[in-house]
Amino acid sequence: MTRPPFVPAPERVEDLGAGLGPLWLDDYLRAGLPDLVRLRRQVHAHPELGHRESATTAMIVRALDADGIPAAVLPTGTGVIAEIGSGERVVGLRADIDALPIREATGLPFSSTLPDVCHACGHDVHLTILIGAALALHRAGDLPGRVRLIFQPAEEVFPGGSHDVIAAGGLDGLSRLYALHCDPRLRVGLVGLKVGPITSTSDQIELRVLGPGGHTSRPHLTTDLVFALGTVITQLPALLTRKLDPRAAAVMVWGAVQSGQAANAIPREGVLRGTLRLMDRRAWDSAEGHVRDIIGQLLGPLGAQYELDYLRGVPPVMNEALSTELMRTAAQRALGAAAVRDAEQSTGAEDFAVFLDKVPGSLARLGVWDGIQPKVDLHSSQFVADERAIAAGVRLMTHTALAALHH
Repeated sequence: MTRPPFVPAPERVEDLGAGLGPLWLDDYLRAGLPDLVRLRRQVHAHPELGHRESATTAMIVRALDADGIPAAVLPTGTGVIAEIGSGERVVGLRADIDALPIREATGLPFSSTLPDVCHACGHDVHLTILIGAALALHRAGDLPGRVRLIFQPAEEVFPGGSHDVIAAGGLDGLSRLYALHCDPRLRVGLVGLKVGPITSTSDQIELRVLGPGGHTSRPHLTTDLVFALGTVITQLPALLTRKLDPRAAAVMVWGAVQSGQAANAIPREGVLRGTLRLMDRRAWDSAEGHVRDIIGQLLGPLGAQYELDYLRGVPPVMNEALSTELMRTAAQRALGAAAVRDAEQSTGAEDFAVFLDKVPGSLARLGVWDGIQPKVDLHSSQFVADERAIAAGVRLMTHTALAALHH
C-alpha cells in the first residue's frame, strides 16, 4: 500500500534552532534553506547507485563552486573532497551520497524517476546537509583552522567508497571526523549520541552447494542437496550462538535461497546468500573462521561439495569519547539542551567505521520522523524524511565543526 504524500509546506520547513547560534548561521538558513530543500528534492528524484554517482557528484561540485569553494572529484570518478578555511588544524565532516536498488513507494511528488533505485536511507538528506554546512561555514569569516568536506560515494556496497576516500588522501592531517545518519525512529529536531560502538559489523556470505543430482525417490543414492541447504539454513545461525560470545549478539539471516525446479528431482546445485552481523569487534575478528568450520562440519556427513565466498564487511562504528562530547555540546548549542538523546547500538552497519579505525570521530543519529506518519525503517520503499531535519542537520554539523576547531 502506498502511503499518502508528505510534502512540507514552506512554512513547515522551519529554521529549527534559530537564535541559539551565531547570527550568520541564522541569516544563512533564513535565506538559503529553500534552495537546500530544492537541491535535496532534485537529488531524491535522480538517485544513483554506488560508484555510479556521476550526476550527483557534478551537482555537488557545482553547488560548492557557485559559492567559491574549490572542490576535487575523487580519482575514481565519483565523490568529492573540498576544504574551507586555513591553518594547520583540520577537522572533517562526511556525508554519503549513493542510493539503493529499491523501488520507491512513497507517493511523493519528487519520488525517484528510476523504477528500481531510490534514496531509501536518507543519503540525499545527508549530502544536502553537508552542502548547507559548507555554505554556512564559508560565511563564518576567519575559521580557526580548516574544515574538510568529504562526500563519500558507495557507502551501500562492499567494499565501500571509504577506501576510495582514504586512497585519495581524504583523511590526511585530520584531527577529528564527524558524520550523521537519518534516524526514522527519532523525532525531527532531536539528535542521538553514543560513546563507543553505535553500529554493528556486517559480513556477506554466499554458499554454493554442489551434488550429482538424482530422483527424489532415491535420496540415499545421491546427495540430497535441498536437505543440505536446509541444514545450513537452520543450523549455521544456531551453532554460531554456541561458538561466539553471547554478548556479541550474532545475527545470521539468510536473504536468498535458490535451488531446483521440479518437485521430483534432486537438483545438482543450490545457492544461499545472507549476512552476519555482530555487535562486538573481537567477535567479528574470529567470525569467519567459525563460519567456515561449521559449514564444513555440517556438509561433510551429507557428501555435499561446496564453495564458500565470505566477504568481510566493516567493523562497528566506534565513537570516540571526546569527539562525542564535543558533538553533544554542539548539538545543545545548535538545537537546545533538550535536543540530545542517548542512542542505542544499531544492528545496521556503516562504512564510516572504516574512517574511525584511522581517525577519532563520532557519528550522530539525526531525527527525521515527523511525529505524525507511521514510523518506517531505513531501506524501506516507504521511507520518508521530514525536510525540517535539513535545517537541524546544518546547525548540528556547523556547530560540530566549530566546536572541534576551537577545542
